Amino acid sequence: MQIYKIFRAGELAAFEAKGRTAGAPVDVADGYIHFSTAAQAAETLRRHFAGETGLFLLAVDADAAGDRLKWEPARGGDLFAHLYRDLERGDILWTRPIADGPDGPVLPDGTV
Repeated sequence: MQIYKIFRAGELAAFEAKGRTAGAPVDVADGYIHFSTAAQAAETLRRHFAGETGLFLLAVDADAAGDRLKWEPARGGDLFAHLYRDLERGDILWTRPIADGPDGPVLPDGTV
């Protein structure tokens, strides 16, 4: 199963430069990296990234993330994947830009 992380351009650039990251500021503050499933990604984008541009979607294999990936209840009781370690370059299956649509960011076709 693939899970997804949304990064701003600067966050992605820092990750690519270092090869690892503790995540976005919200991740660092919460102590884990937030992910969304395919069913949750559009709502995460709408809720937390409205009006932003220059976003990227990263895919990770949940099964390969190891035992530091926990499924925990969050918004509305849905289970969300939380990674309790740094995200590393080797965790990433692919990275794709998120389009800047007329009504806000739009997930890439066929990715989720």
